[in-house]
Amino acid sequence: MINIIPLQQQLESRFGGDGVAYFAPGRINLIGEHTDYNGGFVFPGAVDCGISLVMRPNGGTEVNLYAVDLDRSCRFDIHDEEGPSDIHFRYIYGVVREMLAAGVAVRGFDAVYGGDVPLGAGMSSSAALECCFAFALNDTYGGNLDRMTLARIGQATEHKYVGVKCGIMDQFASMHGRACSLMRLDCNSGEFDYFPWNPADYRLVLVNSCVKHELVGSPYNERRESCERVAQMAGVKNLRYCDWERLETLKPKLSETDYRRARYVLGEVDRVMAVSEALQRGDYEEVGRQMYLTHEGLSRDYEVSCEELDFLVDEARRLGVSGARLMGGGFGGCTINLVHNDLVDRFLVEVQESYKARFGVDCKPIKVTIGEGAMRL
Repeated sequence: MINIIPLQQQLESRFGGDGVAYFAPGRINLIGEHTDYNGGFVFPGAVDCGISLVMRPNGGTEVNLYAVDLDRSCRFDIHDEEGPSDIHFRYIYGVVREMLAAGVAVRGFDAVYGGDVPLGAGMSSSAALECCFAFALNDTYGGNLDRMTLARIGQATEHKYVGVKCGIMDQFASMHGRACSLMRLDCNSGEFDYFPWNPADYRLVLVNSCVKHELVGSPYNERRESCERVAQMAGVKNLRYCDWERLETLKPKLSETDYRRARYVLGEVDRVMAVSEALQRGDYEEVGRQMYLTHEGLSRDYEVSCEELDFLVDEARRLGVSGARLMGGGFGGCTINLVHNDLVDRFLVEVQESYKARFGVDCKPIKVTIGEGAMRL
């Protein structure tokens, strides 16, 4: 969480007057990858970095924004039907418009904001931005909207104003985070449960590969379509409701690719439940074992890994890390690693050295701490 004092000073100098401070975090996802659109479970947690802002109503209908990280300003009227063309400010414009549509009596305001989410780490800084403004507007203008509604406002902003057809996980985690807890979200029903995350002997460390491969075609759409074909043949709403016996019965009728995609999804549903049970009994070594199994499935069956991510996971295993896997959509980005405290320093040094020697690129380790969701400071 960044220091609020400079934001307050910027608000005073640019717009006059004091503001109220708010914060919304980025997120990690421990396990449950490519399961959201298959009706399965995800297992995110909020982190202790995100977006902070200070805001003050200005009595009019204009919104005045200053993004300290970008050193850019924006102004728009809350009744403007078009909004700003700058994609960054469209996130905030979209939140304002969606809050108005939800019946919140939003008026003009001035805001200064900044963040400390590491760039390119796949920790959902855009969701943190949406949730920070949604929470602040709800609080400032007495909206009385619950946190899930605010999360869906963030999701709708991505869909309607930015053009990203995202799921709900990122905004959900930013709104509902709780220190020392992860959340198992049922992507079919929207129901969720908190699970304890307070491993005294372990740290979560992300390693940003600092690469992103652009593949020909639409790899995400192709995988989704593959899963939908299997679900249709199985006569179920989505793969969440296809069991192993049914999949094996269908195997002769499926292409090898469709079968492997479905095999990964069914396995990931089982792994999420195994992690749920392991966390309840405090078995972090079992959590790590399931993480490695997830990566094997993502790499071999779902085929969304790449040479760099596989290398980072193999290095984690070689160094004795308890668990590691790619985090996010794949084809680049981060691995998430469950590292015993005794290994953290060695891991940070050796993984950077070996990665640079192999690829000539500096990877970036990031220690993360599980923190609270959106709040007024």
